[in-house]
Amino acid sequence: MTTWSLEQTGPDELRPAAVPGPGAGVRVELARVPLPEFSRFLYCAVGGDWQWTDRLGWDRRQWEAYLARGVETWVAYRHGTPAGYVELDPQDDGVVEIAYFGLLPAFIGQGIGGHLLSVGLARAWDMAERQPRRPATRRVWVHTCSLDGPAALTNYRKRGMRVFETVIEEK
Repeated sequence: MTTWSLEQTGPDELRPAAVPGPGAGVRVELARVPLPEFSRFLYCAVGGDWQWTDRLGWDRRQWEAYLARGVETWVAYRHGTPAGYVELDPQDDGVVEIAYFGLLPAFIGQGIGGHLLSVGLARAWDMAERQPRRPATRRVWVHTCSLDGPAALTNYRKRGMRVFETVIEEK
């Protein structure tokens, strides 16, 4: 398995994808009520095909504690149906991790992923505007691996993220 860690160190590095046209019925919204059940739904629905397992054992208290740290969940909807999400985890010293990002299987290949990632990156860069006690973002990072969707690494790179570390593990 290969794991790539990617980053941006300035908002000017973001290269946004095309916005789906009005007929596509796509919108991206912040889930303003941090709801463990909704976060678990998104995690399972998106990650089920990609071996996301680290949070499957979390109980409600663990989800609540995680979300209470100021985590933001930005959800893409297509004609009112959740299509995917990007989860922004605020870390110390103005760092934001894209903790999770992806689409539900029915929405892959419809031009939603690039747009959703573009919105997620832009919102990582302006997170301090929504969280006044937070310092300005100085770095956004993510890791992806060869078990994730085949377009993941390409999408991150197309949005202006650059690889800063590659780790290859033998199984």
